[in-house]
Amino acid sequence: MRLRPPAWTATLTWKAALFITVMCCALATLLGVLVHVAVTQQTVDNAREKALTKLADVTRLYEAGDRLPPGAGLDPPGLPQSLRALAAEGRRGTLVADHHGRPTMWAAGPADGGRAIAAEIDYSQGARTIDGLDRAIAGSAVLAIGATLLFGAFAVTRVTRRLHQTATVARRIGAGDLDARVGDPRTKDPSRAQDEVATVAGALDTMAATLQAKLESEQRFTADVAHELRTPLTGLHAAAELLPPGRPAELVRDRVQTMRVLTEDLLEISRLDARREQVDLDCHPLGPLAERAVRATGTDTEVRIVREVCVETDRRRLERVLGNLVANAHKHGRTPVLLTVDGPVLSVRDQGDGFPAYLVEHGPQRFRTEGGAHGHGLGLTIALGQARVLGARLEFGNAAEGGAVATLTLPYVPDEPGCGAAE
Repeated sequence: MRLRPPAWTATLTWKAALFITVMCCALATLLGVLVHVAVTQQTVDNAREKALTKLADVTRLYEAGDRLPPGAGLDPPGLPQSLRALAAEGRRGTLVADHHGRPTMWAAGPADGGRAIAAEIDYSQGARTIDGLDRAIAGSAVLAIGATLLFGAFAVTRVTRRLHQTATVARRIGAGDLDARVGDPRTKDPSRAQDEVATVAGALDTMAATLQAKLESEQRFTADVAHELRTPLTGLHAAAELLPPGRPAELVRDRVQTMRVLTEDLLEISRLDARREQVDLDCHPLGPLAERAVRATGTDTEVRIVREVCVETDRRRLERVLGNLVANAHKHGRTPVLLTVDGPVLSVRDQGDGFPAYLVEHGPQRFRTEGGAHGHGLGLTIALGQARVLGARLEFGNAAEGGAVATLTLPYVPDEPGCGAAE
C-alpha cells in the first residue's frame, strides 16, 4: 500500500514554513561553520605562537646548559608520537593533544642524540572558548530560526487567508451566488500598490460582476419573451377553438398547446433563475403525495413504497418535480417506469437507454439534444431548480442493469415536530 503524506502537508503555509526552516537552518549552519572555523583558527594560532615562543626559550636554556622550566624537557612523557617523529627528522611542529585529562598545546623540535625537546602550554581556556562559542552559535541559530519561522508563518498566513477567502468566494459564485464578492480593500484604491493576491481578487470580482450582468440580461430576455408570447398564444388558442372539427384543427390546437406549455416552462425557469421563489412548507406523507403526482401525469407508472415517512415540504413544488421526472422517463425512456419511496429518498427509474453522459456528469442543459433526438432540457431543468428551492438533492444516473435513474433526496429530520407519525 502506497503511503501518502497527510493532507495538511499540501498547504501553502506548511510548504512556506518548511522552506523558511530549511533556508534558515542552511544559513545558520553556514554562518556557524564559518565563525567556528575562524575563531578556532585564531585560538589555535595564538596557542601555537605561545608554544613555539616557549619552545625557543627552552631551546636556548638547553643549549646554555641551564635548568629547564616546568612543562618542558627532553622526550617528556605524554609527547605525541607524531611530534617525536617530526623532531627526529630535524623539524619543529605543534599539536593539540589530551594530556592528563586536559587539552594541551605541544611544541617540539630536534635535540642532540636524536631526541626531541618539547614544551607544553595549557590549552583548556582555548578549548572552553571554542565550546562556549559553539553553544552560543547553536542557541542563537535556534532563536533566529524560531523568530524567522514565526514571522514568516505570520506573513504567509496573512497571504493564505486572503487566498482562502478568494477561493471561498469563487466556490460561492460557482454554486450560483453571483452576488458574492471578495471586496479586497487594496482593489478599491487605484493609487494603492497591489500585490498578486489583490490582483487575483480584483479579477475575480470583475469576472463575477460581468457574469452576473450577462446572466441577468439573459434572464430578463427570456422572461420578457415568455411574457410577450403569452398574449398572442392566448389569442391563437381562442382562435383554434373556433376552427371547424378536423385533422388540421387538431394539429393547430396541439401546436398551440405545445407553445403554451413551453412558454409557461420558460416563465418558471426565469422565476427559478431569479431565486425569488418562496416555499410553502407543511408536513406531508410521501407515499400518498407520490401517488397523487403520478396520477396527475396520466401515465402508467408503478409506485412502490418501501418505507413511508412524513416530511416538511412544499407539496406543489414536490409534485412538480416528481411529475417532470415521471414524464421525462415515459418520454425518453421505456416502460415500465417505477417510482420508489424509501424514506425521504424518492427515485424514478425507467427501462430505456439511460441518461446521456453529459447529463449524468453536468446535469440537465436547456434545449440540448443528443444525437438528433429530443433533449432532456426544460423538464429536468425545472425539476432540478424546484428541488434546490426545496433544499433537496436531485441526482441523475444510470442503473447497472440498464435504464435511467433520477434520485431525489429530501431534507428530513426523524420525528420532526409538527409532522405526524407515518402510517
